[in-house]
Amino acid sequence: MKKKLTDNLGLKIGSVLFAALLWLLVTNINNPATTRRSTNIPVTIINEDVLTSQGKIYEVLDNSDTLAWVSVTGPGQIMGNISDKDLIAVADMKKLTTDNTIPIELSTAQYNESLDSIRASSDMVRLKVEDRKSISLPLKAVTLGTLQDGYIVGDVVTEQNLVRVSGPESIVSIIEKAEVSVGITGFTGDIGTNAEIKLYDAEGKEVPKDKLSLNINTVGVDVEILGTKAIPLNFTASGTPANGYRATGVVSSTPDYVLLAGKGNVLRNLSSIDIPDTQLDITGATGDVTVELDIRQFLPGNVELGDGSFNGTVSVTAYVEQEITRNIMVSEESIVIENLPEQYEGVISTYEEEFQIQVRGLAEEVNALDAGQIRGIVDINRLLETGVIEELGDGYYDVNLAFNLPETVSLRENVTVRLNIRERE
Repeated sequence: MKKKLTDNLGLKIGSVLFAALLWLLVTNINNPATTRRSTNIPVTIINEDVLTSQGKIYEVLDNSDTLAWVSVTGPGQIMGNISDKDLIAVADMKKLTTDNTIPIELSTAQYNESLDSIRASSDMVRLKVEDRKSISLPLKAVTLGTLQDGYIVGDVVTEQNLVRVSGPESIVSIIEKAEVSVGITGFTGDIGTNAEIKLYDAEGKEVPKDKLSLNINTVGVDVEILGTKAIPLNFTASGTPANGYRATGVVSSTPDYVLLAGKGNVLRNLSSIDIPDTQLDITGATGDVTVELDIRQFLPGNVELGDGSFNGTVSVTAYVEQEITRNIMVSEESIVIENLPEQYEGVISTYEEEFQIQVRGLAEEVNALDAGQIRGIVDINRLLETGVIEELGDGYYDVNLAFNLPETVSLRENVTVRLNIRERE
């Protein structure tokens, strides 16, 4: 029996191989192998938590998570049933190499075991891996544009004052500030809006946010618009200068007007800012007194300074001058008697046709006196009130003259004359 099986062994093996070859030939003739080529096939990266759990973040380099082409070869009968959506390209983060690449595994959703081959334009995804960094930045609001004349920007307030930014350390580390901007051109009233948050580096260049995550991307902003008005400053001085000196009554300030900002109805009712005289004391002064004052403490609570370049400091000067004395000759004929009843007549005697008076005051005032306009005055009512004359009747009285001098000019010494009163015949 054994001999029968081994008789013509080569011929028998050849017959089997021929039969197999014939079967393959028939099969290929009836179901030939074909190749299908697809383009732009995305690669799915799985198990990303392998990196993220370590505080790492990655970026796909050179768009390597998209395959330019995938070529699939297999029997024609099944290839007609395979479409682009059946192609599966996976990169498993668990297989990340030390040079930050991940091998791509290719397969199909169906007939995968029956395929002859699957090839692609690339066999790996290339990554840039770095530490993940998070920072919190104060959120600042700025205004863009110009308001109409007579208006300025008041308070600018954001609904939130912090923004949290996370992303690759290389990007987050260059961020210096976070801002929102609001256009104000042409506005005359308050503005309320939502604005996009933008990030900037130290040079003021905007940092793209496409690789970053923010806890908020927009924020509500309220912009207060205030009217402005130039308001004068009023100053007075307190105290008395040294003997022989007097305040001129003039107080100047630099500036003498201040631009204030507030709501329209508030500014309309505001005509001046009055500074208490306690702020400018000239007691014992022998010359001009200058002080620096911060006028912000004297502003009403509902207004503020309207000029951002002005810090509120005003230089105030009270002018103090030394008094001078001047001798003036007055004619006896210039003396008049006032408030003398008609039944009486009065005669003034100075014993001289002209007499000298000495006046004292500030140079400008004293030097401006016209001797021809100075009159001596005897006021009968005043003499009765002060008891110089107890009862009006005939008699002689020594009385002090009053003169029609300015209130700021005084007599250095009193001038006494003899007054004779008698009834008319």
